[in-house]
Amino acid sequence: MTITILGVASSMRKNSYGTRALNFVLDMAKRYDDTETRLLNLREIKLPLFDPDGNEEYYSSAELRKASEYANWADAFVLVSPDYHGSMSGVIKNFLDSFWEEFAGKTFGYIVSSHEKGLTVMDQMRTAVRQCYGWSLPYGVSINGELDFNTKGEIINDLLVKRLDMLTHDLITYGRLI
Repeated sequence: MTITILGVASSMRKNSYGTRALNFVLDMAKRYDDTETRLLNLREIKLPLFDPDGNEEYYSSAELRKASEYANWADAFVLVSPDYHGSMSGVIKNFLDSFWEEFAGKTFGYIVSSHEKGLTVMDQMRTAVRQCYGWSLPYGVSINGELDFNTKGEIINDLLVKRLDMLTHDLITYGRLI
């Protein structure tokens, strides 16, 4: 059974550490049989602000249609957010608000780029996903750019590599089960 994984990057920073870690996970997922991955980088895809009334302009957005296609395609998600004052980025919140129906019964993993542990950010994303009837892995991965990456943007922390590998394995394993 093929499992499809959508990585959602939400940093507005060019070459962000979170997006680099996400690309690492998506590349590791390709090692597994019957796994397909896609990246939805919310820095590049500018979603319109969520409109609960669903006006015609909102639904005619090409970016929204592309993101919707990706969200419907995915069996599992990896959500990545920087830690902005103890909270998730606005664009990841907007993504979660826009596609809640597509998340029901799907598996989610989390990566937070933070100088601290990013626990409140992961808790907020987990809470939003739970409200959408999604299934969350019971842990997430926190990265600290200056400690985990070299100046070329390569991961230098072996423990981070192990955590990202575990996240990838568990996302695929539980994504297939659920």
